[in-house]
Amino acid sequence: MAVYTCSKPYTGPCTGVMLAGGMNSRFSGRNKAFLPIGGTPVIERVHDAFLGLFDEIILVTNDPRAYLKYDFTIVSDVFPLRCSLAGIHAGLFYAKNPHVFFSPCDTPFIKKEMIQTIVSRIDPEADAVIPETSQGLEPLCAVYSKRCLHVVEERLKQKKLKIFDVVKKRRVKKVPEKILRAVDPDLDSFININSPEDFKQCRSRFESRGEEAINPIKL
Repeated sequence: MAVYTCSKPYTGPCTGVMLAGGMNSRFSGRNKAFLPIGGTPVIERVHDAFLGLFDEIILVTNDPRAYLKYDFTIVSDVFPLRCSLAGIHAGLFYAKNPHVFFSPCDTPFIKKEMIQTIVSRIDPEADAVIPETSQGLEPLCAVYSKRCLHVVEERLKQKKLKIFDVVKKRRVKKVPEKILRAVDPDLDSFININSPEDFKQCRSRFESRGEEAINPIKL
């Protein structure tokens, strides 16, 4: 991985992509994108964070009918492999802009300021802009150049599905934790819902901030 640095803020076009391709197996098939946090489905919280930042918003899903009421472009994986890398490929494939910001659909606390911080660090010479914390890189809350499309496609054809195997061969601009915490002190933007226990913890986290959850559901 070649680490690239540049201080000039990016102001060009960028597409925002939400990834909703998971199988939801830990939720007995229930779509976690629609789990309510404070009465608002997680997918709507992510979409609200995207609004005003991107001139194009895309949702990648293998269940497009579930999202027909929403006003964004809906696409499905080109490679039916049920993995995050296939979702990244689809987002890059369909995006009209040269750079694409990605976020999973199950990040209830993602902040608009965090997205702005990452996107502002796009540079034409870098293939990706990825946040880095003490836990490591966050490759699913990151920007990828469309130049990555070919290498991602080749990895999918070879059934090599690890995102890090793609990243380590590209020029990457890392966003350090100090900068991330300046806009999101607890790094809440990187919290996602992978299990019913995660959902309960996210709901408790929301309520502990003095806001009452509306219409809570039981799993």
